[in-house]
Amino acid sequence: MTHQTRTPLLHRAWPVALVAGLAIIAAAAFAGMPGLLVDPLHTEYQWSRTSIGAAASVNMVVYGLVAPFAAALMDRFGLRRVAVAALLAVMAGAGLTTVMDQAWQLTLYWGVLIGAGTGSLAMTFAATVAHRWFVRRRGLVIGALTGSSAFGQLVFLPVLAWVTDTQGWRPAVVTLALSAGVVAVLVVLVLRDHPAEVGLAPYGAVEAVPRPRAEEGAALRTVRVLGRSLRRRGFWLLAGVFAICGATTNGILWTHFVPAARDHGMAVTVAAALVSTIGVFSLLGTVVSGWLTDRFDPRVLLVAFFGGRAVLLALLPTLFGPDAGPAMIAFVVVFGLLDVATVPPVILLCRRMFGADGAIVFGWVNALHQVGAGAMAVFGGLVRDVTGGYGPLWVLAAVLCGAAALLALRAPGRAGPEGAAEAAVSGGEGAFAGEPGPTDRNGSAERTTEAGR
Repeated sequence: MTHQTRTPLLHRAWPVALVAGLAIIAAAAFAGMPGLLVDPLHTEYQWSRTSIGAAASVNMVVYGLVAPFAAALMDRFGLRRVAVAALLAVMAGAGLTTVMDQAWQLTLYWGVLIGAGTGSLAMTFAATVAHRWFVRRRGLVIGALTGSSAFGQLVFLPVLAWVTDTQGWRPAVVTLALSAGVVAVLVVLVLRDHPAEVGLAPYGAVEAVPRPRAEEGAALRTVRVLGRSLRRRGFWLLAGVFAICGATTNGILWTHFVPAARDHGMAVTVAAALVSTIGVFSLLGTVVSGWLTDRFDPRVLLVAFFGGRAVLLALLPTLFGPDAGPAMIAFVVVFGLLDVATVPPVILLCRRMFGADGAIVFGWVNALHQVGAGAMAVFGGLVRDVTGGYGPLWVLAAVLCGAAALLALRAPGRAGPEGAAEAAVSGGEGAFAGEPGPTDRNGSAERTTEAGR
């Protein structure tokens, strides 16, 4: 074994994964903030909740549209450069938000700048880090990094709610910007683009893997994959399922739960703590969902997840009140378990249906997840402005979840020829094999390792 393939006691992959997780956490903290901004901005500027929701909507849509290209940007410019640029973008957006005085500026700063930054640190970033740095424990790392998004809201949201309630919304936004700056420094110091850059093999690989060649046409491939996918019925089924998923999580719970709870007399800090608790159980639910997806038909799991979500959202209007009683706590726990649980089944279905293009297809499906979230964020603000409450919104969300369950049942359940060929070399990573396979970027050495496991 040469020096370049020797595995140290603590492989560099683990610090890299840790810092990547911190970057995802810092970016994810911005996702929960719009729910805390609705009432303060409405009070200070007299902006309508619809216009504030529009900024949150643009944020979600830009997030989704950037994500499919994020992997191409990382291939072309490197993980570290993209991560630092993304964190600087969210810092700039947050800083500019504190000096705005027009609603369109909120859309530009929070919607476009922060949306682009956080979208670059989404699931494609997690998958790229895991696939470049890990052969063994890859599924575990992808699951942990994916769950870091929910964990970011868990860590920051109660603190941000307290700061907003006691000091105002500007100090809360500045806190987010400073946190992103600290993580950007850690990214510069620790994150590296590939193990070969520091003379190592990926964690668990039996021999060194050369650094992948930068592909200038990667972005073009992303667009071409979309063009081919649009002609497939299965793509539209998965896109519909995931658009509803976004509408009934990010679009409604993350954006409108706190103001809806406040309408019923609940303190902002209590409502934010409930949303954070959803984030705690989202992490657990994602891990359990990945384990279940290894063992059961992903379509059946999606039906169960959306069916449960429909029941919970239909019951939610009866649970609101000044205090968080046992019934509301139960809602938060169960909804959290179902919140991100849809991701592993959809990843696996993308892999089965589209083979080597499955990861890119999932990126586009995830973009439509954000479009659905953005549409619901705007519609929720409109409902509140017109009716004076959020009641009709929860009923609509429950109906949409029922529709998603029906769409999931119609999705193709077996791998096509492309998916079957890809599965033969993916080495049994389970649900998380839906991300780029071991032969996509890392070459034959990793393929040999996977086959031997």
